[in-house]
Amino acid sequence: MNFRRFAATLVAMALPCIAHAHVGLHTDGALAGFSHPFSGLDHILAMVAVGFWALTLGGKARWIVPLAFVTVMAVGGALGIYGLAFPMVETGIALTVALLGLLVAFEVKVSTSVAATVVGTCALFHGHAHGTELPAMTHAGGYVAGFIAATVILHLTGFCLALLRFGNAQRVAARTAGLAIALAGAVLLAG
Repeated sequence: MNFRRFAATLVAMALPCIAHAHVGLHTDGALAGFSHPFSGLDHILAMVAVGFWALTLGGKARWIVPLAFVTVMAVGGALGIYGLAFPMVETGIALTVALLGLLVAFEVKVSTSVAATVVGTCALFHGHAHGTELPAMTHAGGYVAGFIAATVILHLTGFCLALLRFGNAQRVAARTAGLAIALAGAVLLAG
């Protein structure tokens, strides 16, 4: 199967999830969860970078790496929701943005298991941040479903951007984008 067609199918399949996430938003927290990853450039950059990097790794990494991120992020979210303290979350998030940007910029090739471990570690910080920001009187299950749906969309965005890489000019653009993400992570660290 053509991978571009597969990516387009995944995007099309995600659209009903977006629409469904808006049902009963005010009572179950899905809108709050869905909007949280979009509320910070740090989350957006990291999640798009995960999708981009996964596609460039190829093979099973195309789905295992994003799945590892989403799974561990949900665990991190639960830890945050239940109040388990996690040291230096914001610093960890900034480091993940920088790291993921560098992985994209330099097209780092590692095994799928190493890539899944790297993004899983990154996801723990992002998930914890999502979980600790659960709004009062919000259903945790809906909130988690919301931020998972948003993350999948951001990963798919990264996939689509990686699909646009043809020839040297696009490779330079991809490296520049990766370096910009890494620089944003460095700025977040400094701030």
